[in-house]
Amino acid sequence: MKKLYISLFVIFCLFVTTSVYATNDSRILNETTAGQLIQIKEKEMKEMSDYTETYGSETYGFTAYMLNKIRVYSIPLCFIGIAVGAIWQYVIGIRKLDVHDRGLMLIVTFVTIFVICQVLPLIFAIVVKGFRN
Repeated sequence: MKKLYISLFVIFCLFVTTSVYATNDSRILNETTAGQLIQIKEKEMKEMSDYTETYGSETYGFTAYMLNKIRVYSIPLCFIGIAVGAIWQYVIGIRKLDVHDRGLMLIVTFVTIFVICQVLPLIFAIVVKGFRN
């Protein structure tokens, strides 16, 4: 029975997959997509120049810009990590005690990373703006 399920799964995968071929067609990147990419680039460059102007140095501005991006993107990633840790601890960990401890450690790790990623830009701003002048 397992062989039948595996063979049906393989046949299903063969019928579902499609081939993608590279082309030299220049119409793939049309004007609207190119315009959107340019707008995104200009927006990010303006944001980076604002940070450079605020902190008075290109190095400090780039660091503040990167810390802000880390702060923004760490929120969903840490929540996903906390959810995975909770599943390991409370769902899978009921049956297996070694996974239970691993789930708790995942939760503690992702909460720690979350707090560090949220507080580090604030500390950087206080130190650079407060003690540099």
